[in-house]
Amino acid sequence: MDQEEARTRILDAAERLFYARGIQAVGMDELRTAAGVSLKRLYQCFPAKHDLVEAYLRRRDARWRAALAEYVEGHAGAPGGRPLAVFDWLHGWFAAPDFRGCAFLNSFGELGDSGGVGRVAREHKRALLGYLTGLVGALPVAEPEAVAAQLALLVDGAISTAALTGDPAAARHARTAAESLLAAAGAREA
Repeated sequence: MDQEEARTRILDAAERLFYARGIQAVGMDELRTAAGVSLKRLYQCFPAKHDLVEAYLRRRDARWRAALAEYVEGHAGAPGGRPLAVFDWLHGWFAAPDFRGCAFLNSFGELGDSGGVGRVAREHKRALLGYLTGLVGALPVAEPEAVAAQLALLVDGAISTAALTGDPAAARHARTAAESLLAAAGAREA
């Protein structure tokens, strides 16, 4: 097995185990076993656990945001429906049997700023805000940045609520609030 295949297998195992059980609950030997690589190969790919955690979060960020954008583009229709489609996508994610909330908030809650976790979590939240700002910026609203920041709070609140309660309806409630917010800001379905 070459270095790239080993790295992919390790990241696959890390994503599955870290997201399901938490970073601190998973040891490197368990990761090695789940990935089917030697301990030597694991440390060749990721010299320290914090290197693996950062790589896991960066890959999760890219995949999560790509899946969201793909859904929004494929399901929203007119620009006015795009910010609301975010909440429809969240509902599907919340209903997944392996949903455990926000990997970035979970990781930050476990590790704080150690090993770059805080930095990567903040980058993820800034990227999400940038995405929402782009969606809202396509609408006739006076302050798209402020509206996008309010939508981001609805997204994070819905994720946290769904993770705690196990109820995907948090996305529907947040969508209703987003509809009101967008209407108050002057947006309309176009």
